[in-house]
Amino acid sequence: MSEKFSTYKGYPLVRCGKEIYYGYMSDPYVIWIQILAQKEVDGENMVSKVSVRLIDTNEPNPLKMVVKNAERECGLYEAIDIADVWLSKALKAK
Repeated sequence: MSEKFSTYKGYPLVRCGKEIYYGYMSDPYVIWIQILAQKEVDGENMVSKVSVRLIDTNEPNPLKMVVKNAERECGLYEAIDIADVWLSKALKAK
């Protein structure tokens, strides 16, 4: 049985707690988003700070896997837009 994932611009989005992975693990790169802070807005928890990392899926050394990273005071939608730009550029360059 194959599992269906949410997608954004054709790439899967997989969330586990405060971590989101964007992209196909079989591709050379994937994005790892960590939710660092949340704030309450109208009774709902909203993401207010994230860490976005471009990960080289072929790098065996975990200390060298991160190709690009940034911390931003932004919401989840902005973080996913950053992720999409980074991932698209990295995959085109490969």
